Amino acid sequence: MSAMPTVAEQIHARLTERLQPTSLKVIDESAAHAGHAGASATGQGSHMRVCIASPLFTSLSRVQRHRLVYDALQDFIDQGLHALAIELI
Repeated sequence: MSAMPTVAEQIHARLTERLQPTSLKVIDESAAHAGHAGASATGQGSHMRVCIASPLFTSLSRVQRHRLVYDALQDFIDQGLHALAIELI
């Protein structure tokens, strides 16, 4: 029996499926926010950083690119993802 994927792994899989990135890094920064508003009790999965490049971003504004990422991850946000930093690369 395998362990459940981490939130970072789930986000990586979702973005890979939806945005076909040419470069993608998902970093869980939750531990650095322990004790802050929105921090999870486990110290994982509440504060994420996504560094992403995708051919789907071509000809889109920065806001439109961010919207694609947010739309792909909306259910994570609905389930308690407190902070999402997006770096377009």
